[in-house]
Amino acid sequence: MCHPLPPSDEDLRAAILTAFAADAQTAPADLRVGVLNGIAHLAGMVLSLEIREKAEELCKTVSGLRGVVNRIEAPGAPSPARRIDLIEKENET
Repeated sequence: MCHPLPPSDEDLRAAILTAFAADAQTAPADLRVGVLNGIAHLAGMVLSLEIREKAEELCKTVSGLRGVVNRIEAPGAPSPARRIDLIEKENET
């Protein structure tokens, strides 16, 4: 049985940027996105925790992404973390 190749980091980054551009909260935000080995690294500054969390949630909807490092600065946000939030995969058959 053949397994499809995972999406490239460039494809994942493009999908995240497309999701951000399509969302009313994240579209105007000055967010930077990098993807390395299937893990998205988010940076930038936003006006609220809600927008920061929305950006992370949008990333988690991108198929093939392995995790998210959210270093977006927002009022009340924790200092930029070294934590990686891995995305749980559903059991594949």
